[in-house]
Amino acid sequence: MTPEPLSPKEIEDRLAELPGWALADDRITRSYQLPSHFAAAAMVVHIARTQDELNHHAVTTLGYDTVTLAVNTHAAGGAVTELDLELARRVERLAPLHGAGARA
Repeated sequence: MTPEPLSPKEIEDRLAELPGWALADDRITRSYQLPSHFAAAAMVVHIARTQDELNHHAVTTLGYDTVTLAVNTHAAGGAVTELDLELARRVERLAPLHGAGARA
């Protein structure tokens, strides 16, 4: 079953529950600052496992001490769906385990 695109209002309402996440270029995005490159790389591995569990994958960028995600649902024509928000919620729960904070 293909996930249904969310309306702009639905996206706005759900992002209000996910501080640090924003809508940009038809994707929800967030960057995290981590204490070291190793911590950032470990977070990426943890995100990869979560993405495989959901069978839904973000564009994930590893910097020296940063991790940035951008996600939408290709099967819904590149729109934002509940699946994207579920991935964001799961990443939010695992981020503190790696010492992540929002990038300034």
